[in-house]
Amino acid sequence: MRPRDHAGKPARLLPIGVIRSSIKKRSEAPKQASEGAPDAWLEVRPLVARALDGLKPGDEIIVVTWLHRARRDVLQVHPRSDPHRPLTGVFATRSPDRPNPLGLHRVTVREVAENRLRIGPIEAIDGTPVVDIKPVLCAIQRP
Repeated sequence: MRPRDHAGKPARLLPIGVIRSSIKKRSEAPKQASEGAPDAWLEVRPLVARALDGLKPGDEIIVVTWLHRARRDVLQVHPRSDPHRPLTGVFATRSPDRPNPLGLHRVTVREVAENRLRIGPIEAIDGTPVVDIKPVLCAIQRP
């Protein structure tokens, strides 16, 4: 059996939730979470709320977001918006502007409340769609 070629066919992502943050504008967001980003609430759609079972305060997770205010036509940027730095391909940067603007945010779960997680720090803007949540797994120790 040959695998089907899916190149060039549209992928479909459905948001599982949304970020509720005090950051309202892209210009207010720090470049990275470690640069003063606040905690925020991740509200999961009730239809998928049972998928939160097993998460608890103190857990580290990766939140995958769709950077809905990003420009998808940008292929090169000046890193950290510094015009003194040379133009660099977006795949070599953490720029939100890129062909498929997925954001990866490593955060700590602070609180679990029904279909909501208080997480942080996270630099996502209020209203940012969440497309997945994954646990951070510890490295396996070798003897």
